[in-house]
Amino acid sequence: MTGEHSSKQYDHELEGIRSQVLLMGGMVETQFEEALECFRVGDIARAERVMAEDQAVNQLEVALDDACRHMIVKRQPTANDLRTVMATVKVITDLERIGDEATKVARTAKSMHERGTVGFAHFDMIRTIAKATSELLHDSLDAFARLDGKQALQIIAADEVVDHEFRVIMRTMVTFMMEDPRTISSALDTLWVAKAIERIGDHAKNIAEYVIFVAEGRDIRHSKPTAAEPPVA
Repeated sequence: MTGEHSSKQYDHELEGIRSQVLLMGGMVETQFEEALECFRVGDIARAERVMAEDQAVNQLEVALDDACRHMIVKRQPTANDLRTVMATVKVITDLERIGDEATKVARTAKSMHERGTVGFAHFDMIRTIAKATSELLHDSLDAFARLDGKQALQIIAADEVVDHEFRVIMRTMVTFMMEDPRTISSALDTLWVAKAIERIGDHAKNIAEYVIFVAEGRDIRHSKPTAAEPPVA
């Protein structure tokens, strides 16, 4: 009975950590959406709220890291359980970095608005990559919640769309700057925002890779995964 009780208690603790990770995911998802809206409309007050929210995300990262460490020391999980805890720690790190990138977008939007930057429709330049990345982030959190390896594979493939859009934006911004030097400041700001969005896509892809690691036992980082690869015991 003692072993069964200990196992149930472990499951309860792990589920509590997973719930908090998903809460953190919701926080950074909101941060990102708000940051994009700041960039679209130039809302300084909203940008400042996004930047302030980053502190709460950072505090939650520290608390969750600590909870995971205590679980490893206290419960000494083995095999699958240890894999789950280790992957969760990595997901927490990626979520915190998504919050950092969203803060960069908000900070740039605030700066542009304060300077009265004009030149071209900035948000139109990033509309496609912003939408694709928002969907990527949402889907990666959904895959983590359900530990859905098949959905995770689709997310990893979809990140190529985000990377392609960033390359298109980069070429467009370079063209603008070459044709009209007066757009250099605006173009660099837009490129900076696009890069932050592209990095958020990378972190969402990382989360999907950790889902596959937990669900199937495969470490597919630095490789091109396929659904045909057998899971590892």
